[in-house]
Amino acid sequence: MTVLDDLEIGIDPAQYPRPTDEQLKERLTDEQYAVAVNNDTEHAFSNEYWDNEEPGLYVDIATGEPLFTSRDKYDSGCGWPSFTKPIVPEVVTYTTDTSFGMDRTEVRSRAGDIHLGHVFDDGPEDRGGKRYCINSASIRFIPLDKMEEERYGYLLSFIE
Repeated sequence: MTVLDDLEIGIDPAQYPRPTDEQLKERLTDEQYAVAVNNDTEHAFSNEYWDNEEPGLYVDIATGEPLFTSRDKYDSGCGWPSFTKPIVPEVVTYTTDTSFGMDRTEVRSRAGDIHLGHVFDDGPEDRGGKRYCINSASIRFIPLDKMEEERYGYLLSFIE
């Protein structure tokens, strides 16, 4: 369990099993599958959530595991959804990505092991200095008013 805002929150990865690649291929769009499963990247400024300012929760497109909140989202100007941190540190994993001749830190979802994007050290200093640059195709947004209905009501205090 992680202590967050004076509350303990436990997000159990066993509650979010990863479907097979075949199941994901059936459920996801071609772009979502290419990004989430095949480590592709969507285009800046033309993806679904880059400019979303609505309060809510962002979950793993493959498993539904909670990943980020609107409280930690900000406009970094990069054209992808940017967050200062995950909802709790345990829901993401990190790997070294040297593709395209760059040295970056890839961010993957814990339960789904899907490609989310990258984390950089150029985020807001007053909020920890991190910029989680995340592909919209790898996440699903759940608006605040739908969180109870979709069984994420226990996380409402982290958004409101």
